Amino acid sequence: MHKFSIVSGAGGQFRVRFSYNSEIMVWSENYTSKSSANNCIESIKANAPSAPVVDLTADETGSGYRFEIEKSKNGEFFVRFRASNGEIMVRSETYTSKASAKNCIESVQQRAPDAPVEDET
Repeated sequence: MHKFSIVSGAGGQFRVRFSYNSEIMVWSENYTSKSSANNCIESIKANAPSAPVVDLTADETGSGYRFEIEKSKNGEFFVRFRASNGEIMVRSETYTSKASAKNCIESVQQRAPDAPVEDET
């Protein structure tokens, strides 16, 4: 089952996670308020399904809400979802293949809109 979770972060802050069963697929930075974490979730639900995928490893560029595929220092791939203002909303773990990174994006695009939200704080 896919779901969003709001979890406690450092210093009384809040983080957002999107997971499948017990595997965390993407997570956010810390937010100072729970309402900001909820806004992150609502924005992903609304904007991820139609967001384009920009492959930064292939020198593609983009603007607006978008998924980005990037290469990490160890040569693996990870995914970021950016808001229209350029802020990174969530990022993924690293994957050994670009295909796995693309699968992560497809899962978020298809499952996020209807995913339940659990407050785990």
